[in-house]
Amino acid sequence: MAIKITAPLSREDARKLKSGDSCLISGVIYTARDAAHKRLCELADKGQALPLDIKDAIIYYVGPTPAKEGQAIGSAGPTTSYRMDAYSPTLIALGQTGMIGKGKRGAEVVDAMKEHGAVYFGAIGGAGALLSKCIKKAEVIAYDDLGAEAIRRLEVEDFPVVVIIDSEGNNLYQKGREDYLNSIK
Repeated sequence: MAIKITAPLSREDARKLKSGDSCLISGVIYTARDAAHKRLCELADKGQALPLDIKDAIIYYVGPTPAKEGQAIGSAGPTTSYRMDAYSPTLIALGQTGMIGKGKRGAEVVDAMKEHGAVYFGAIGGAGALLSKCIKKAEVIAYDDLGAEAIRRLEVEDFPVVVIIDSEGNNLYQKGREDYLNSIK
């Protein structure tokens, strides 16, 4: 059974999630990819305000396609997450509690997650059209010049994800592989 999550996601609630948990996220999340992450970190380095409230925020790594008439957003599948690894520790330290993407994460990101209480969710790659049906509203809030990679505020309902790495550093990609290899011995 999936765990229902309301975003923003508090550190306390993030710490309750365990690697392998299936979750359905409802509430407000944000989109950002590497170019937007770079700009956010540059603002943070200068001590300037970010264009979103990063405290307890979940950021979805996605560059959606344009919305068709009657839709909130076009296809919205996850982007490979390691491209954000250089920036994620800074944003986690500032209060971000969740990231949604696909693929592995670097050790520095996992260390920041453990230190500050954040989680990494996986979304299903190749299912962008289906995932977009869970996005009820999308609004560009920053960096419109980045086009598909602009920062968007999304209102989501029952957005399906799996906890890949929890706040203790447990990693489903590693554990799943180990479990499989042990099962075939």
